[in-house]
Amino acid sequence: MIADAVPLSPTLALNEDLEARRAAGQPVLHLGFGEAGLPALPGLTRALRRAAPRNRYAPVAGSAEARGAAAGWFRRRDLPTDAAQVVLAPGSKPLLYAVIAALPGAVVLPRPSWVSYAAQAALAGKAVVGVPVPAAAGGVPDPDLLPDALARARRAGQRPGILLLTLPDNPTGTLAGPGLLSRICAIAGEHDLVVVCDEIYRDLCYEWPDFRGPAHLLPERTIVTSGLSKSVALGGWRIGFARFPSSTFGDDARRRVVGVASEVWSSMAGPMQDVAAHVLAEPPEVVDHVEASRRLHRTVARAVHDDLLAAGARCRTPDAAFYLYPDLAPWRDGLARLGVTTGAVLARHLLDRHGVGVLPGGSFGDDPAALRFRAATSLLYGRTDDQRWAALRSPDPLALPWIAEALATLRATWAALAG
Repeated sequence: MIADAVPLSPTLALNEDLEARRAAGQPVLHLGFGEAGLPALPGLTRALRRAAPRNRYAPVAGSAEARGAAAGWFRRRDLPTDAAQVVLAPGSKPLLYAVIAALPGAVVLPRPSWVSYAAQAALAGKAVVGVPVPAAAGGVPDPDLLPDALARARRAGQRPGILLLTLPDNPTGTLAGPGLLSRICAIAGEHDLVVVCDEIYRDLCYEWPDFRGPAHLLPERTIVTSGLSKSVALGGWRIGFARFPSSTFGDDARRRVVGVASEVWSSMAGPMQDVAAHVLAEPPEVVDHVEASRRLHRTVARAVHDDLLAAGARCRTPDAAFYLYPDLAPWRDGLARLGVTTGAVLARHLLDRHGVGVLPGGSFGDDPAALRFRAATSLLYGRTDDQRWAALRSPDPLALPWIAEALATLRATWAALAG
């Protein structure tokens, strides 16, 4: 069976491991899980309480109100959208799976890329064509390597059909610029690929709202997915949505995805549809909250980035959200003397010796021998909601004692690894 080959997601497995260590009293710095690390806005919890009596099944694609709010959200981001182009789901993750399952062809992935893309392709019985990311940014395949990778896949009997991008990127925290993206979209058009763009971190771009995605460049063949787990920290509420193009292809793809949805999740929970409609209408308190979150993510992620560079590591400068993707290749000789020769061993060493939990690059499809890992800085904001609110509201979050202590621990860890 296909499902037998799919283990527990590495991110969820690591999160459970770290939480168990904390419960056992072990000191742990949790950099291994892509949770936004912030409390829910009180206005959203009130909206959820008001909607709690809604216990009937909603339409498969979502209520008219929620889809209309999502369409307005896209229009304010320079993507003309009608409610009929939108599908909602219990999180963007099942939506991505439904799209992968519903569309024909092998899945072309940047390498590294989010852990679930390749696993979802395997569940759908599809081959994966991995293409390394360029030096400039993650989330997209290197356009200098992509045509040859497509040709090799076809010679091997595969039929590449879906190009899955992440803008901004998880795991690198970077954003592919317009020139790079234009080249990628031109190649996708030449090779008749459908572009599926995971834009769940879009509103957390540091240079907001300076964003151009593939739906602006290849509008008739681009599907965009997003959700509310990152921008407004509602991961546990499971609210996702997708925009399908206004084209014959888009209409057919949406119909196929809604068919999958009808047999897998039926509909997003009714109360969550009301929350989605409220958030996606973007009242002032939501806009202010996202802006404050963006500032906090940038401040902490760039502080950790600067400390890594100061210690001698390599690391792309983050452009969005709360991820870093360090490369400790400059320390390879010293690390080898400690028995650290692969990314997985490095991650285990960081956890067992230093109490720092990260995910190795191999979990994202990277070269297992590379000394790279993903660090998520968003769980450094505090262990309680009071601490997290204080971090969100502080003009200088790096001076807060719990954040300053965490950064000092990380600086000591980098120094120990650097020798």
